[in-house]
Amino acid sequence: MTRLTTRFAALRGRGEKALICYVVAGDPNIDRTVSIIRALDRAGVDAVELGIPFSDPLADGPSIQASSQRSLDNGTRIDDMFEVVRQVRASSGIPIVLMTYFNPTMQYGVERFANACKSSGVDGTIQTDLTPEESEEWVGHSRRCGLDTIFLLAPTSTINRIEVVSKLSTGFVYCVSRTGVTGARADVPTDLPGLVGRVREKTEMPVCVGFGISTPEHVASIGAFADGVVVGSALVNIIAAAGTSESLEADVEQYAASLKQATRRTQ
Repeated sequence: MTRLTTRFAALRGRGEKALICYVVAGDPNIDRTVSIIRALDRAGVDAVELGIPFSDPLADGPSIQASSQRSLDNGTRIDDMFEVVRQVRASSGIPIVLMTYFNPTMQYGVERFANACKSSGVDGTIQTDLTPEESEEWVGHSRRCGLDTIFLLAPTSTINRIEVVSKLSTGFVYCVSRTGVTGARADVPTDLPGLVGRVREKTEMPVCVGFGISTPEHVASIGAFADGVVVGSALVNIIAAAGTSESLEADVEQYAASLKQATRRTQ
């Protein structure tokens, strides 16, 4: 069992939903990324999506685009991101999933990337723009290294696509709450329960929902029908506002703790 599957099993036993938080490696800098993840762990966050900054982020809205650019301006490289994971692993077993586009993986070397994930302590990956039809090489290396491979589904996904993704995904299935790019939103789409229900018909894996989730109320609402939520842009905005100030980690921990509390009141 991977750290992800172990964590989801424990949550299920407690009748609790997962909180997964997304941060960009290197924003505001590499050292503070390590301390941010530790703050998320203290807040009770169940898993971290660690974003690899990329210059052409097709699915990301303004907040994450800006965060990625700040990181790139800092000179962040993929090896720096693996160093973040190694440092976190020295004191924490929180599940860490890398979220990236496939271009950086290819540039680094697909097999080399998988090996580096394993040796640094990464638990899985989301290769955002890698389609199931083109994923054979990556999935092979990923499984050899004991990594979970998580694919995305959208409100527009057909039943056939849901079946394909459900068979390939391990760890959990990631449902995008709406079409378009990432970004904090004020509402939860009314068709989300239907999407999650269609996915549940095809898999017994946990189903998590991301894109646009920003408040404890969102978390509680979605937790009523999904196994977990992913919060990204709203957290990235808090990191951006704090910058390198002394309050950064405390701000992150306070916000994440408020979201985690909401996962315990979804029954």
